[in-house]
Amino acid sequence: MFNLPANEYVEVREGKTCIVGARIGLDVFVYAYRRGKTPEALLEAFPSIGSLAKVHGIIDFILKHPQFVEFYLREQDALWDKFRKEHPIPDEMLERLRRTKEELSRRSA
Repeated sequence: MFNLPANEYVEVREGKTCIVGARIGLDVFVYAYRRGKTPEALLEAFPSIGSLAKVHGIIDFILKHPQFVEFYLREQDALWDKFRKEHPIPDEMLERLRRTKEELSRRSA
């Protein structure tokens, strides 16, 4: 298990790794960044981060700690898989969620 490296941008809160001062999970930010959002677009998508400098700091954290980030993403995926097994979502609902996500993604691009 990886311990969170000391930094001013990411913290563990209630068992979830989040952006300091915002209610944004690190996984959510990482996936948006990996989809190609620019720092400016990330700030627009997550205004509670507060500043472009902080967005750059979070990106720097991600780039400097790839092993921690990958471990955390795998951990979150495992939790999601466990949740889905314990609480099956009907295929019809999953399809609706997928279509909605795609539509929102197109709007924000």
